[in-house]
Amino acid sequence: MQIALDSKALCYTGRIDDRDPKRPEWVFPATSLRFRFRGTRAALWVTNRNVYDQNTLGAVIDGVQMRFDLNDNGQTVLPLVSEETESEHDVLVFKRMDSCHEVILERLEISGGLLPAPERPRRRIEVYGDSVSAGEVSEAVHCIGRLDPPNNGEFSNSWYSFGWLTARNLNAEFHDIAQGGIALMDGTGWFGEPNAVGMESVWDKVHYHPYLGQPSRWDFSRWTPQAVIVALGQNDSHPVDYMPIAPDGTHARRWQAHYEQFLKALRGAYPDAHIVCCTTILEHAPEWDDSIEQVCKAMGDPKTTQYRFRRNGRGTPGHLRIPEHEEMAAELTAYLKSLHIEGWDEPWHND
Repeated sequence: MQIALDSKALCYTGRIDDRDPKRPEWVFPATSLRFRFRGTRAALWVTNRNVYDQNTLGAVIDGVQMRFDLNDNGQTVLPLVSEETESEHDVLVFKRMDSCHEVILERLEISGGLLPAPERPRRRIEVYGDSVSAGEVSEAVHCIGRLDPPNNGEFSNSWYSFGWLTARNLNAEFHDIAQGGIALMDGTGWFGEPNAVGMESVWDKVHYHPYLGQPSRWDFSRWTPQAVIVALGQNDSHPVDYMPIAPDGTHARRWQAHYEQFLKALRGAYPDAHIVCCTTILEHAPEWDDSIEQVCKAMGDPKTTQYRFRRNGRGTPGHLRIPEHEEMAAELTAYLKSLHIEGWDEPWHND
């Protein structure tokens, strides 16, 4: 039986282009579709648009995580469930990677019937970040505390990003506005070089990759988080790491002004949210965190704070692996609990 992709029994999460609700388009990591059904088979048809890397989608089916390789461009069929005996199934399909590719959902078929959609959590967390926030190279657990191994994207998995781990710790719905190589400001960082695009040009978009067509804007009224994590300041040192050289210089003051403008834009979109500013345990100069601290203090906003991880900026020279994401998530979970966010009373997990 074919299921309409705009069925009310399907639960979508993430910043999705659903201008054609029967062909939703996924851009950001951790974007997901969850559904429950009783039957023996389920399959999902998707169309991939590749920019780089070997693209994959993830799934958690009846508690077991799976990975599906996608054709570089064109259609792929994901055999989600195939069993002999009819039973109830819980299926979550999610985007493992950032905008190195975009995916269009084309068709969903199941045997049997859909069950009611799962209840959405009342807590909502959004992250703005770079490759670490996207979970890039997180599955390369043989390289903990070391530089990245040669790879073509096969180790990238947003499921293990510190943000999504934190959200699951707190039973929160999660949006992951993360892009590998991105810095705060246009013209810096690695994303989109030689005409690098910064988060200041991405944060309010759905489509944004310069090689994948025209950008499109997000409607912030559609989804409002109570906690926003801003995890920027790592790639801002490229092409010049000016902050430790002249932390009070012209370039540093310009960056701080842009950072403040970005925080004020977020505050405009989310007047009541707690905004937590941080970097990660990926190695970087501490002067970037000092600059973030100066901006947060100067703003005088009690709901805009900074958190520094125990091993901030000195944990690893390569991307974080799963245990390192778990380390950060444990700290961030405790910090968010300490903020006593309105409506976030215990219990923290579903029964």
